[in-house]
Amino acid sequence: MQGSDEEGRTGGDAMEVAVRAPARLHLGLIDMNGSLGRRFGSIGLAVDRPSFAMTIRRADSLTAEGPEAARALRYAEEAAAFHGIPARGAITVTEVMPAHAGFGSGTQIALAMAVALGRLAGIAVDPATVGGALERGARSGIGVAAFLAGGFVVDGGRRPGGGVPPVIARLPFPEDWRVVLMLDDAHVGVHGAEEVEAFRTLAPMADDAVAHLCRLVLIRLLPGLAEADLGSVGDALTEIQARIGDHFAPAQGGRRFASPKVAAALEAAAAAGAAGVGQSSWGPTGFALVGSEAAADNLIDTVVRNCHTASGLRFLVARGRNRGASVDVLA
Repeated sequence: MQGSDEEGRTGGDAMEVAVRAPARLHLGLIDMNGSLGRRFGSIGLAVDRPSFAMTIRRADSLTAEGPEAARALRYAEEAAAFHGIPARGAITVTEVMPAHAGFGSGTQIALAMAVALGRLAGIAVDPATVGGALERGARSGIGVAAFLAGGFVVDGGRRPGGGVPPVIARLPFPEDWRVVLMLDDAHVGVHGAEEVEAFRTLAPMADDAVAHLCRLVLIRLLPGLAEADLGSVGDALTEIQARIGDHFAPAQGGRRFASPKVAAALEAAAAAGAAGVGQSSWGPTGFALVGSEAAADNLIDTVVRNCHTASGLRFLVARGRNRGASVDVLA
């Protein structure tokens, strides 16, 4: 987690604090079996856009304004109660990411609120503890890891009764690579009670299928990142996505991807030479991995020309973000 204030200073004399938290892409689950004592295990990437950004300044009561203000206020109240922080401050939300779209917006808002309130009150706040207390790491530790340090992350899965899953690998994402994000604003991903029910009813993955996913991550995906081998990373992500997507198809209406428009655009992107394609979490946001900014622009042009449903989508070109949230004490 980045900040302009000096190491160890809690900012108790601050009049205003600004936080910018990155979106995360959840790129797959490693173990939907859990027979070894831990379940899930996630891979994911922090990206530089979209983001959640806010400021909070001293005030006599707790208020919020701007987009997603009600959600921000709710998380701020929960964080204040958990840490015993005074529930005081004027929150202004200046930038948001789409909710229930595969970006982990709830986790980023909750952690941003907790850290900002703590800095304003001069109370040290541990984002991982907040994440566990507010159930932001119930299955995945990727959102908390993205907030803390960014990068490409693998977590070790959730043990029964445990907190946020531990990060077991973190690698920087190559600076030249880009991720083309495909957003369908007409759809929302599975979330809340529906998500809980989906995980409850999905059949456990077979041991051999889980073993192959683990091998893909350990022997192809992570070495590919370490050596900046775009082809290896793209192939691994595409296969992981296909296998996980097939497993989750019953919870997504029999389709691998939540949005038919995104599905068609991803097919066009793969045909146009994207190194890897898939969906973040429950979607509907899709992603395509390419090696440069120019390649990203060319891919979007090609997909828009060749996919008749692409006109109903929004496209963003994102970089991997190899640092966590920025926390700036302004005064």
